Amino acid sequence: MKCLNLFSGFFFLSLSLTTHAVVVNDITGMTPVEVTSIVQPESTQQVAELIKNTDGPVSIAGGKYSMGGQTAIKNGIQIDTQKLNHVISFDPTEKLLTIETGANWRQVQELIDPYNLSVKIMQSYANFSIGGSLSVNVHGRYIGEGPIILSVEKIKIVLADGSIVVASPTENQEIFYGAIGGYGGLGVITEVTLRLADNVKVKRVSDVMPIKNYYQYFVENIRSDKDAIFHNAIIYPPDYKKVRSVTFKQTQEPLTIQERLRPNSQYSRKQEAQIKLVTSSDLGKHLRKTYDFFDYINKPVMWRNYEASYDVSNLHPIASKNKSFVLQEYFIPIERFDEFYPDLVSILKKHKVNVINISIRHANQDSGSLLAWAKKEVFAFVIYYQQATDEKSKNEVGIWTRKLIDLALANEGSYYLPYQLHATVEQFQRAYPQAEQYFKLKDRLDPDNKFSNLLLQRYRTELTDNK
Repeated sequence: MKCLNLFSGFFFLSLSLTTHAVVVNDITGMTPVEVTSIVQPESTQQVAELIKNTDGPVSIAGGKYSMGGQTAIKNGIQIDTQKLNHVISFDPTEKLLTIETGANWRQVQELIDPYNLSVKIMQSYANFSIGGSLSVNVHGRYIGEGPIILSVEKIKIVLADGSIVVASPTENQEIFYGAIGGYGGLGVITEVTLRLADNVKVKRVSDVMPIKNYYQYFVENIRSDKDAIFHNAIIYPPDYKKVRSVTFKQTQEPLTIQERLRPNSQYSRKQEAQIKLVTSSDLGKHLRKTYDFFDYINKPVMWRNYEASYDVSNLHPIASKNKSFVLQEYFIPIERFDEFYPDLVSILKKHKVNVINISIRHANQDSGSLLAWAKKEVFAFVIYYQQATDEKSKNEVGIWTRKLIDLALANEGSYYLPYQLHATVEQFQRAYPQAEQYFKLKDRLDPDNKFSNLLLQRYRTELTDNK
């Protein structure tokens, strides 16, 4: 099939601009930031003109699912990319898609599903913007894959002087490896070319085991299974003694779920009630294990795209007046699993963290991004928990978070940057040893520090001050 040219760029001189100061926030509701204006460009050219004519500071926002001010800077302009969402080209035969980065993954899925194609690497929820996913270098539950950078052919980025640059692993490599996973510090990634995968039928299978048996189980049964598409393992609180392995394997069996994509809105009162029950007490957490025992008896067969099209509404409400559901994530070399998890459990128990779920994911080594979190093959421990939002509670979270970061570092691992900014500068430097190289590249491409946000402001400023 010939390449379908689905969008022809058109430059609009006027931008949708909020001209008065406005407070923006993220999904947790815990990071309010007052910005001077919000602008919504609709093309790469509009972004280039905006950047060329702006002194800064400028931050970049997509779905706003990062949780620590990564999309905003005080008294700056926030670029809201939601209207930067056009398809540039789509070649189903070559399995290549070029799209603007304000689009979300659901838009991609709706486009490519009729061609029986699927996103190769993305996170579990389809609401996230593509640009945000690139900027944090996301991963998902895909076996044999890893950070999203492994599926990117090239990007188009607007730099601080308004110039438009194409970067790839073979062209402007330094920019490519700095911008992906670079949290918007080098420029605005406006377009990306992604390599796609086949949409196949998958069957869910599950096993429960003592946590001490999981590493060996994974190595012997999952790691080299060519039929495994998705995999994660659930560590159950409050005792953290059992693990449920959940794998979706490619199959030729008949579908038991006929729909190709999940509904756009997936909120249900039943799901909300279940989350509240698990959150409310240890009894609720034990009841969750009983519920899962019966639920996972089923072995549904579905399309890969169906399993990849979860909506964040499935988790709502995330933030309330006094509490919020939050994520943290730690990356540990897979061979250090048995050394890491006992101390992880000990810290969580000691600080009485209200953990809802810990999900273990797998990722292969990063191909070279400067702020790489997967410096080798790793397990990701994704901790989903509830916290109170008063200052005392935030400070307490900071204490046990820094303990977990130290634990990850002691096991030659790292922590993930899209979340609350509790890490010290020293921890940041140890977890991301190429950060100095990244900031030197930023200084060269953005000498006036036009692109900024709370994450970059904290660690760049303190690193500079400490020199």
